[in-house]
Amino acid sequence: MPVIRTFVPGKLRSLLILLFCQVCAMSVWFASAAAVPAIKQAVALSSWQEALLTSSVQAGFVAGTVLSALLGLADRYDPRRLFMLSAGVAAAATLTLVVCAPAGVPVYVLRFVTGMCMAGVYPVGMRLAATWAKGDLGLLIGLLVGALSLGSASPHLLAAFGGMQWTSVYLAAAALAAIAAVAINFCGLGPAMTRSVRLNPAAVAQAWRVPALRLANLGYLGHMWELYAMWAWLAVFLHFSFEMNGVNQPWLAAERVTFFAIGAGALGAWAGGWFADRYGRTAVTTLAMFVSASCALVIGWTAGAPTVVVTTLAVIWGISAIADSAQFSASIAELSTPDSIGTLLTAQTCAGFLLTLVSIHLVPPVQALLGWPGAFSMLAIGPALGCVMMLRLRRDPASLKMANGRR
Repeated sequence: MPVIRTFVPGKLRSLLILLFCQVCAMSVWFASAAAVPAIKQAVALSSWQEALLTSSVQAGFVAGTVLSALLGLADRYDPRRLFMLSAGVAAAATLTLVVCAPAGVPVYVLRFVTGMCMAGVYPVGMRLAATWAKGDLGLLIGLLVGALSLGSASPHLLAAFGGMQWTSVYLAAAALAAIAAVAINFCGLGPAMTRSVRLNPAAVAQAWRVPALRLANLGYLGHMWELYAMWAWLAVFLHFSFEMNGVNQPWLAAERVTFFAIGAGALGAWAGGWFADRYGRTAVTTLAMFVSASCALVIGWTAGAPTVVVTTLAVIWGISAIADSAQFSASIAELSTPDSIGTLLTAQTCAGFLLTLVSIHLVPPVQALLGWPGAFSMLAIGPALGCVMMLRLRRDPASLKMANGRR
């Protein structure tokens, strides 16, 4: 593996710590989505309120990334301290949910705060990973995105045991985030770490002004249109499908399959990074988005089909939908100037998560109008357009900077 071959003292230890912290910290992101079945036993939730439990985190993330990008926080300060502070506040906000009513304005505000804190965890973690890159950037960020997948899936694993109170899901997620806040201090900085010595909000404009960066960002937007809406609503669809098929305890079965489908995305992210470093980022992202778009077009029609069919499609979708994610970030890191990598990674994630606010909230009304086939087919539009953007980037001479000249 490139991590071993390109040996740098302290690299493996620091990356293992970073991956552990990423898994733990990201557990707070989908804690509400995993707690929804238990919450519904306590209070009635409309589809709008249910969506808000996830989209308020996305909105907070957007606000946090805007602030971070404009202030250049990831490039001006020690990323470990920014990660520590963010994970610690997210843990406190998630813990506070335990003493609140399960739904309502205080909950949405606390989830918004949690989302803001994730802006100091996810893109900052990628910034940390990039400092250790030496011909293996795609794999390193792929490993990190794989950790994000596992962390995002972890609340579903807890909920899948059954009989858990919604407060238990929040308590476990808060504890994991607190552990991450402490452990990240033991992660080292790689030799590629550079800092910007001044505040430069204009650096954000490169994301659109530079053609290659613009195409990479547009490809990322197509990917994000699908990904988080799929993560947010897959369990609901699976419950509907399993209930139609007469599966015993359909909610628990849906949670288990959702954990497996999202968690299996870690394998896709890791494999995507390995192949991208060897065969090119545009090739890997285009193939992954083609497969995920195909899954989105098909899976809605399988509601009520045999469990093995629905589960297999869900897992393939979970793997392919995240396999390309790290490569958009790696592309930005390779196409950016060294002192603006953190800022442009943050700007990229900001735009992507802003778009998820639309797709997450569109799924319920489209599903009500056109059923699950229509709702998931709508999501397929994003990766389909993303394929077009990445094929255009492949023809751009600047893409030769990516993955050691392999487009």
